Amino acid sequence: MVCPVCGGKSTGKVGVDQFYCWDCCVEYRQNNEVLTVFDVAEDGTLVAWEEELSAPYM
Repeated sequence: MVCPVCGGKSTGKVGVDQFYCWDCCVEYRQNNEVLTVFDVAEDGTLVAWEEELSAPYM
C-alpha cells in the first residue's frame, strides 16, 4: 500500500484498516471512503489531523 500523505511504500498494517508509514511517521485509518491521518505523540497516543482526506487515496 502507498502512503496517502507522502506517497512512500514503506507502510505496514498495525490494526484492522489501520496502517503506519515509516517514511513520514504517521498512522492512518481507512474507513469506507474516509481517510483519517494521525501523528504519533511521544507517549504513543494518536493525535488526529484536523482535516480528513477523501478517496481516492490509493
